[in-house]
Amino acid sequence: MALDKKDENSFANNIWQVAAELEYMLFLFSMKFQDEIDQLKWKPKPELKKAETGPMLVEVQNLLNEAEKCMENEKSVDAYKNAYIARHYVLKVQESLAKKKREALKKK
Repeated sequence: MALDKKDENSFANNIWQVAAELEYMLFLFSMKFQDEIDQLKWKPKPELKKAETGPMLVEVQNLLNEAEKCMENEKSVDAYKNAYIARHYVLKVQESLAKKKREALKKK
C-alpha cells in the first residue's frame, strides 16, 4: 500500500483511533462479564506473522460486523470474542506501521 507522508500519518492516526475504540469496547465487555471472564478461558491469539495490512483490516471489519450481529442476537460473549480477536489484528497493523516508520528513519 503506497501512501504519501501526509496520508501515512493520517492512516496511522485512524488506526490508533480504531484501537482506542476497541480497547474501550473490550473494557465495557469486561465490566459486563467480570464474574464470567475467568470461566471463559478462551483468549485466542491468532498467528499473524507476516500478514498484509489490507487483508488484516478487512478481517477486522468482518469481525466487528459479526460482533454487531451477535449483539443484535443477544450473544454478548460471542461479540466479545470477535472484538477481542479484531483487537489483535489492529495491534498487528499498528506494529507493522511503527516498524515501517522506524525503518524509514534509519535510512535517513
